[in-house]
Amino acid sequence: MLAGWHARVKVLKQEIVAIAIAARDPRTPSAARLLVFAIVAYAVSPIDLIPDFIPVLGLLDDLILLPIALMLAVRLIPAEVMLEARTRAAGRLPPSRAAAVVIVLIWLALAAGALYLALPYLSA
Repeated sequence: MLAGWHARVKVLKQEIVAIAIAARDPRTPSAARLLVFAIVAYAVSPIDLIPDFIPVLGLLDDLILLPIALMLAVRLIPAEVMLEARTRAAGRLPPSRAAAVVIVLIWLALAAGALYLALPYLSA
């Protein structure tokens, strides 16, 4: 059973890479590009819509929202573009650690900026 899950996760990761490749294609509509950007940002972001520590609900957003958003993005992208992107994505995964570091640094910078702006109100 665990091997089946690993296979599904691998396919899902490869599909995310294919969608990211397809989003760069000039034949992809703007609405699809915007949706793909949101999907990739949410997938690599360490911050979830519903935090993972909340029992059951915390994991449901990843298990339900991402696949639904991926299916919608695939439907918005022309079939020939997706076929080419899947071919290019086969066996190729992005450097997720580098992307994660960038996302974490952005979130830390935003948190530091918010704290800096809120500090005068908190110390009064």
